[in-house]
Amino acid sequence: MNTQHIETLIIGAGQCGLSTGYHLQRRNRPFLIVDSNERIGDNWRKHYDSLRLYTPAKYTDLPGMLYPDPERWNYPSRDEVAEYLESYAVRFDLPVRLNTSIDKLTARPEGGYSAIMGGEMITCDNVVIATGTFGRTPMIPEFARELDPSIRQLHSSEYKRPSQLLPGSVLVVGASHSGTDIAYELADTHETTLAGRDCGQLPMRWDTPLFRLGLPVLVFIARHVMTRRTPVGRKLMGEIRTHGGPMLRIKREDLAARGVIRNTSRVTGVRNGRPLLDDGTVADVQNVVWCTGFRQVFDWIDLPVIGDDGWPTEYRGVVRDAPGLFFCGLSFQFAFSSMVFPGVGRDTAYVARRIAARKASSAPARQAA
Repeated sequence: MNTQHIETLIIGAGQCGLSTGYHLQRRNRPFLIVDSNERIGDNWRKHYDSLRLYTPAKYTDLPGMLYPDPERWNYPSRDEVAEYLESYAVRFDLPVRLNTSIDKLTARPEGGYSAIMGGEMITCDNVVIATGTFGRTPMIPEFARELDPSIRQLHSSEYKRPSQLLPGSVLVVGASHSGTDIAYELADTHETTLAGRDCGQLPMRWDTPLFRLGLPVLVFIARHVMTRRTPVGRKLMGEIRTHGGPMLRIKREDLAARGVIRNTSRVTGVRNGRPLLDDGTVADVQNVVWCTGFRQVFDWIDLPVIGDDGWPTEYRGVVRDAPGLFFCGLSFQFAFSSMVFPGVGRDTAYVARRIAARKASSAPARQAA
């Protein structure tokens, strides 16, 4: 088996993996970033065509590089974000190895970790897992298999544009921000029903002067109030990780104005091949779009660091029971802002400082030995 050693291995070349690399580079610490995609930014390119960030360009900067849009209140599209990540890696000459999937991560008896990739192995002193905020495995109920085969089913990760769907009506399941965005778009061409509990909504509209005035306050609250150090933050953390966030750009009145049929009941089963809601409604539709989120799948990590809830047992990305193991980019890694661009710089800088501190603390011990 071919083997190489690197001080720090970063798994995932999204905004958090690249930003962690930037901070380590500034501290003169060697590292390698690996990613399973063909291009940097492909995770963004896989989203639906109409996706735009919920934060404007002025809040989309990564450490060391402004987002390149002179109109700082523009909302970047998915492809523009992907291009920004590619240019970020090029500008700082970050070492990224693409088309590389980790099959297993294990601890080494002498300390550190081994990442196995087919017939190759990378050993490292530290490993940073930056594979996504909520995971990448679609969460679809088992009973979806019982739906009539004539119904076209897509998960939000597969949905790109309305033309993918069959003519006729659509049931969008899940009313967080992605579900409301997709339902609003589909209602222009299809009779659309949106099912799922009301997750709430932010009161301000994205395209108003009031929002521009209020956004700095919202960002401050997301970064400094809704954190794992505060009761409100810890309560919100459990809510966001299990049920998704509130409606953002699209509001209740927008859905109503476009004719979206709103049902706050949950889809709980199947009757006669059609989706069944817990209020007894049977949705006679030709399409179902599951906006039911994702789940973290860490079965490739052969270490006792995943809790019963499926999330890593970490705080601010540091796993105390596994020295040298870090996570980056998790929902509520430290605050509500951890899942969006305004929180990336602080979280990744913290992880990089902890990695550098491990190296500094081990040097005197080696000298004494």
